[in-house]
Amino acid sequence: MGYKEAAREFVQEGETMEKVLKGLVKFQKEVFAKKKELFATLSKQQKPSVLFVTCSDSRIDPSLLTQTNPGDLFIIRNAGNLIPTYGAAIGGSTATIEYGASVLQVKDIIVCGHTDCGAMKGLLHPEKLQELPAVKAWLQHAETTVRMVKDHYAYLKGDELFAATIRENVLVQLDHLRTHPAVATRLRRGDLRLHGWVYSIETGEVWVYDFEKKAFVNPSKRKQKAR
Repeated sequence: MGYKEAAREFVQEGETMEKVLKGLVKFQKEVFAKKKELFATLSKQQKPSVLFVTCSDSRIDPSLLTQTNPGDLFIIRNAGNLIPTYGAAIGGSTATIEYGASVLQVKDIIVCGHTDCGAMKGLLHPEKLQELPAVKAWLQHAETTVRMVKDHYAYLKGDELFAATIRENVLVQLDHLRTHPAVATRLRRGDLRLHGWVYSIETGEVWVYDFEKKAFVNPSKRKQKAR
């Protein structure tokens, strides 16, 4: 099969990819052109102020959610918005945290969980992970979440238990962040803040953890403090 025939078959059987490629062309011709000056500046350096940790879930778009421009957010995405404790797994997430805190000197780190999270469903129903060994192994970084839910939310069931697991996991991952030397030293210095969010896919609401109230609250109703 020649190149033209292969390309034709690709387009016919890959409508989703065709949509993606059309979007790319539109970006280059329209979006990039309108923000050419911004991208010219970004081509020389980046100075993001926020490290945004969230799930790989396709329904979450950090830049859309926060209405920020390219260059504003330094982003980590993985299943369950998990952060391995320092030393537990020296990989991409650990390296990104270190670089963001030490080199880019971000001022804030946000851990953003979300409703209907598949990873959190996996924590509650581990029997469904038997044919997903890599996912099962990765979710070990949320083992503390499992224990916290078991010890403190045994009275909940169904959707309420699911929601509590999502919230608790955000707090556990914030604790994991504090084990990273690059984060710990900045927190001690007082020039880095941590934030816990839970995003509702259905309503668009974002619930922010209030460290003083020890509860997730709607930021549109009251001003919150970070820790």
